[in-house]
Amino acid sequence: MLAFSLLAGVLFGLFFALVGMGLNLVFGVMRIVNLAHGDFMMLGAFGAFWVYRLFGWNPLITVPVQGVAFVLAGMALYYLLVPRLVKLKDFEMISLVLFFGLSQVVEALAVMAFGDNPRSIYEPVFGKAPVHLLGQTFPVAWAVSALVSLVLIALVYLYLYRTRIGYATRAVMASRDEAAASGVNVNLISSLAFGVGLLLASAAGMLSLFMLGSVSPNFGSEITVTAFAVVVLGGLGDPLGTLLGGLLYGIALMVMESYLPSWANVLPYVLLVATLLLRPGGILGKEVRHV
Repeated sequence: MLAFSLLAGVLFGLFFALVGMGLNLVFGVMRIVNLAHGDFMMLGAFGAFWVYRLFGWNPLITVPVQGVAFVLAGMALYYLLVPRLVKLKDFEMISLVLFFGLSQVVEALAVMAFGDNPRSIYEPVFGKAPVHLLGQTFPVAWAVSALVSLVLIALVYLYLYRTRIGYATRAVMASRDEAAASGVNVNLISSLAFGVGLLLASAAGMLSLFMLGSVSPNFGSEITVTAFAVVVLGGLGDPLGTLLGGLLYGIALMVMESYLPSWANVLPYVLLVATLLLRPGGILGKEVRHV
């Protein structure tokens, strides 16, 4: 059972790393905790569900299609909200209140549009044959979701470390003022990062249909806590540190599910509190920058 839990934890850990990566990217660039992150995941999940239900298309198709829409929506949302926020004296606290309100609005609109009932895709859209890995057997949906998560995480790495936009993004993460003084269009780079964060959220939302079983309009607030626990565990402001946080969280969750299932639901809160008390900068130990 332990071998199964550890391997399943790696598969789920890659998924949870994707869940937290968009949230950490936004925080790293703007020092804003997007409390509506999970709600955008919920919208991505519902988008994939209805595309499959209405047209019979494989939900993987929604990753690039929804991704474009979420990037554009994220850039628009950034210009609507964030430039005004950063001018305020206590913008971090005000941003928490603002994005909490946005989360409630999105959830309420989702209830009006989709109803309260959970939605699931029960059909084996990725095939019926299980996947065998190191002597253990897993649902093919877990393996596909982990692979998609890994590909998207790798693309984020290429975006941040192998492109000019990525160099500018990391400059903004280091210091907005110094980046602006060097000629970087801070607002454009930040808006693109915000859009990429929502793209990652929408993709993680689609995969949650297979990794978590179902989604409902109140799914957002629950998964945001998990995403934040993963981010804090890996290191605030370090998007790629989220990979470590996700893997550790996934393994811990699967071990808990196997041996102490009644305690599994409190795991995000326990990890969050323990990390903040023992190592506030996360396991990688990077300090949070000051704007």
